[in-house]
Amino acid sequence: MSRSSGRVHLTPGYILHHRPFRDTSRILEVLTREHGRLTLFARAVRGPKARLSPVLQLFQPLLLSWSGRGEAPQLTDAERVGAAREMPAGCLMPCFYLNELLLKLTTRHDPHVLLFDAYHAALEELKDGAPLERTLRLFEKRLLAEVGYGLELEAESHTGRGIDPEGYYDFRPDRGLAPVAAGAPHALSGQSLLSLAREQLLSKGELDDARRLLQAALAHCLEGRELSTRAVARRCRGMGQESR
Repeated sequence: MSRSSGRVHLTPGYILHHRPFRDTSRILEVLTREHGRLTLFARAVRGPKARLSPVLQLFQPLLLSWSGRGEAPQLTDAERVGAAREMPAGCLMPCFYLNELLLKLTTRHDPHVLLFDAYHAALEELKDGAPLERTLRLFEKRLLAEVGYGLELEAESHTGRGIDPEGYYDFRPDRGLAPVAAGAPHALSGQSLLSLAREQLLSKGELDDARRLLQAALAHCLEGRELSTRAVARRCRGMGQESR
């Protein structure tokens, strides 16, 4: 980016959210590899004759260009990176969930190259048919690490003793891990903790433990802010049960 001109030319990015503005324009929330998260004003991109309308799609890797220095620089161009790959229908809501996490837990104009790469990898894996739960849990873990809330998963928080794969532990976001009895409420398997630390989640038990721990850590980071995607998912599950 030229600091004198305020222009960026074809930098890797993804659209996280968009909303209409007036008749033909959109306001885009984007995540870029080199410039972090920012808002772009996209003029004349709606409608059947808009050149960029088919390009500006969620969950597709793009090359984005913009100009300007204000709160919402103007999008000047966008290109697809290769052919568009469709996201499986069953992964769409989880991908909206990933986008919402990024919108709520990242700071504008703060680049996170490793986080961008983790997001890109998660989307590509889901398009390839990778297991959904495992992909989500590993992205959540990497997100927490990149925004400054990395988890210590291989040692007890107060003693520093290594996690026993045969043991059980309680996790508190503000205290870390402490040993508990096997039958204690919310007990997490030591093997699950080590598998999450090594990003080698395989069994259902490991995935369930990882989900509970990561949800607690994310809730702490969100400071009481509810995720819209989780609320929508709960309503959808409720409607499904009522229709049976």
